[in-house]
Amino acid sequence: MLRNMVTSVLLYEHIRTTKKRAQVVKALVDRVLTIGKRERADLAIRKINQIVFDPNACRKVLEVFKKRYAKRSSGFSRVVPVGSRKGDGAMLADLILLDAAEPEEVQSGKLNVKSASKRSTPSLQ
Repeated sequence: MLRNMVTSVLLYEHIRTTKKRAQVVKALVDRVLTIGKRERADLAIRKINQIVFDPNACRKVLEVFKKRYAKRSSGFSRVVPVGSRKGDGAMLADLILLDAAEPEEVQSGKLNVKSASKRSTPSLQ
């Protein structure tokens, strides 16, 4: 499950999950991006493919993120608390890569789960 989440973060540059899972995945994402920056390309491909499933994620690390984070030594992602899930009350958080195009909810400052669910339901008026 963690490897799937790391792959999703690398491909889509943000995910929403529970706070504990986001903290664990953040460490793995930072490790993958550090490998992509520091290792030679052939070694980096081998090491990254041991963690991520999609070859497009590996390619994106080496082509996009290596340039984007060239001046940054660590801290490539952050965990932004969102609120609690309606069903079981679990604390939710967004795991977002820094210097990326942020989702609309983060840009507008609306970080609650209720506003996201209201937008997805069509109006009957």
